[in-house]
Amino acid sequence: MQAFVIIVVILGLGSWFYLGQPIYGKLPEGKRLARVQASPNYKGGKFVNQEHTPDFAEGVGMLDAAKSFLHKPDNTEPKGKVPSVRTDLKNLDPNQPQLIWFGHSSYLLKVDGLTMLVDPVFSGNASPIKMFAKAFDGSNVYGVNEMPFVDVLLLTHDHYDHLDYKTILALKGKFGKIVTSLGVGAHLNHWGIPDEQIVELDWTQNTILKEGFVITAMPARHFSGRLFTRAQSLWSSFVYQTPHHKLYLGADSGYGKHFKEIGEQFGPFDLALLECGQYNDMWPYIHMKPEEVVTAAKDLKSKVFMPVHWGKFSLAMHPWNEPIQRVSAAAKENGMPITTPLIGEPVVIGGHYPDSIWWNFE
Repeated sequence: MQAFVIIVVILGLGSWFYLGQPIYGKLPEGKRLARVQASPNYKGGKFVNQEHTPDFAEGVGMLDAAKSFLHKPDNTEPKGKVPSVRTDLKNLDPNQPQLIWFGHSSYLLKVDGLTMLVDPVFSGNASPIKMFAKAFDGSNVYGVNEMPFVDVLLLTHDHYDHLDYKTILALKGKFGKIVTSLGVGAHLNHWGIPDEQIVELDWTQNTILKEGFVITAMPARHFSGRLFTRAQSLWSSFVYQTPHHKLYLGADSGYGKHFKEIGEQFGPFDLALLECGQYNDMWPYIHMKPEEVVTAAKDLKSKVFMPVHWGKFSLAMHPWNEPIQRVSAAAKENGMPITTPLIGEPVVIGGHYPDSIWWNFE
């Protein structure tokens, strides 16, 4: 009995130590918690979506999803190396509004002279455990050392494939301010980022980055959480208005009425970045199917759209290149302009929209 107790204590202390690592972040407290609790989107002790959004489809539970990952097919990761283009990010043409994608949902924007980095994940995996969610071979060719000084670091929500602890630490001193969703600042404070550099927004709130540059947090249909407690920070999409351009920076989201509402209020957009990947019939409300992505782009009244949230990590059971194959086919069928750059290939907003079919390999 004594030995059993000792083992339990050791396991408990080990778990406490492991789960207390800084990578897991921290929940809001103090003044930040009071602001979270005062949000109209915080109800019953957690943030909620505008529409009823179950984690799973009817009749599906967490155990069903976990079992499915035990039988993940081989084609969820490419057998070949993901191609990329080397671009000198520190010497981009200031006269061209450009976007550079780094795989999944990470990308750099240099528009009208302001540089913004969105959801950078450069550590090589999208999980607190190194053996899981590793970047595809060839997809992690850009890192913090390649980045220019970033005026604004935009973080949409706190999931590991969007908020990367190691990348945030490496970026310290290399950005001006962070704009993020309400509550996410608790993680950032825990990692040594002072409040003076953090702007947290609730849905429909905006901040002026500098004269002529406004970013507004808008709804998405998703959830948040890095450990066991969920929905204690918000998840957002963002409308980004510059002196000459208007962009929709979509985050993880299931399809919903918010796209049409945002399109009616802010559209048309020059470019919409929309998540396309990591979907499954078991969780249809929190990630869009590729065909829904095209509908969302039309709802937003976007002139062109770019699918992201694919091409770097395998977080679902579909073939690694199925999202881009399906969304490209749906875009063509609906006459919706799409851009599909390689990792590192410049997109010139209002100008050059790469559309080569580079992903057709196993």
